[in-house]
Amino acid sequence: MNRQVRRVGVVLALMFVALFGMASSIQVLRSGELYADSRNVRASYETYKVQRGVILVSGTPIVDSFAVNDDYRFLREYESVIYSPITGYFSIFSGSTGIERAMNTYLSGQSSAQFFEQINALLDGTPVTGAAVELTIDPDIQRAAWDALGNRKGAVVAIEPSTGRILAMVSKPTFDANLLAGHSYGEVIDAYQNYAEDPDDPLINRTIAGDLYHPGSVFKLVIAAAALESGLFTATSEFENLELYRLPGTQTYVQNASRTTCGTGETVTLETALARSCNIPFAMLAVELGEDRIRAQAELMGFGDSLEIPLEVTPSIYPSGMSLSEVGLTGFGQFDVRVTPLQMAMVTSAIANQGVIMKPQLISSVVASNLNVLSQPVPSVLSSPISRETAGYLTRMMVDSVELGIAGRAGISQVAVAGKTGTAENGPTDPYTLWFTGFAPAEAPQIVVSVVVEDGGGIGQNGTGNQIAAPIAKAVLEAALK
Repeated sequence: MNRQVRRVGVVLALMFVALFGMASSIQVLRSGELYADSRNVRASYETYKVQRGVILVSGTPIVDSFAVNDDYRFLREYESVIYSPITGYFSIFSGSTGIERAMNTYLSGQSSAQFFEQINALLDGTPVTGAAVELTIDPDIQRAAWDALGNRKGAVVAIEPSTGRILAMVSKPTFDANLLAGHSYGEVIDAYQNYAEDPDDPLINRTIAGDLYHPGSVFKLVIAAAALESGLFTATSEFENLELYRLPGTQTYVQNASRTTCGTGETVTLETALARSCNIPFAMLAVELGEDRIRAQAELMGFGDSLEIPLEVTPSIYPSGMSLSEVGLTGFGQFDVRVTPLQMAMVTSAIANQGVIMKPQLISSVVASNLNVLSQPVPSVLSSPISRETAGYLTRMMVDSVELGIAGRAGISQVAVAGKTGTAENGPTDPYTLWFTGFAPAEAPQIVVSVVVEDGGGIGQNGTGNQIAAPIAKAVLEAALK
């Protein structure tokens, strides 16, 4: 009998320990994670007890909260759909996204940095007011990117290469956050379902997330960087100048976009191949470099990394386990290479910033209602993937690309623009994905701009990166340089 009692006691003790461990995990270790979970409606109810902090751009509120006469006390109001992919929405019925979610503890007055403000609120009975979050976005550059993209599906991201500050982040189509922030359950759920079921995915911020894109020829910047950094190639390394190139082990042939050779002559240099955006030399180069060397360079530039800006960025992909023929296709950004526009802006920033990528950042400062600065991120180095010398060579090639006309529609009078276009294939009959990435002024870069346009810009397989994406980038560059 005593043995059975002891067994029961041991089992009860183990159950108590397990219960204590689980409760401790939930209450202590996972409390922050669970509070931030967009499905945690109770946390949303809690935040409605306080006036949520404003979100600012250049000191002007683009998101604010106003007192209303209902159970939720405050209504969130969004100034413009231009910012919806960045701010996201805050909804009692469908959770939160974007900056509203990433900075929720500050905006709701619940961060540990606001501890003394919370204590004072308890003592005098006055609710805590959420902190104000200032974004790095420049309203003029954001507007220029929005207007230039027009009614096309795609995205534009602009970065200050010397600091990593994100100056513009546009994604289209987008959504009206006010429709999701209302206090009428039926209206909010209907709006959310309409957006969620829309095949164009307006709730997705295409600059950092979604299904990602084939980069096409803008990926040649990564290949060229890998070649120069390997020590096996220089800007003047030569390749056989062919009209057709058969991929190793296959009967599949690669052509240049011009359907002819890469300029005249029996050979073509690396710098000419990049400036003219020729596919054959880069397919040959990728085969010679090999998968491992290319992947190593891509990873140094951020591929495969989980990044928070503080929005979560979907990692870009350079595939593994490829055949030589598939590696050849990646030489001009095809096969299963997948990227975000932000990733291509980071690659371009490495070139613009003399080999250094600064960590991209959307937050300029966080200020409490009593004007105490709670957070003020400072520029930090993310990686140094290429040498200053390699960055200089690539800059010269990109300037040549604009001046030769391959990326000429990004050119600005009396300004040296460094650029690279891309026209990525998605299937035998599918519309192309059109790209431009570049910076200006080339000699002292102030801004990096990456543009992607889906569905061939509305003209299927008849459009090119230079025709559609480059003029969008030009408008953004001009707005920044003013």
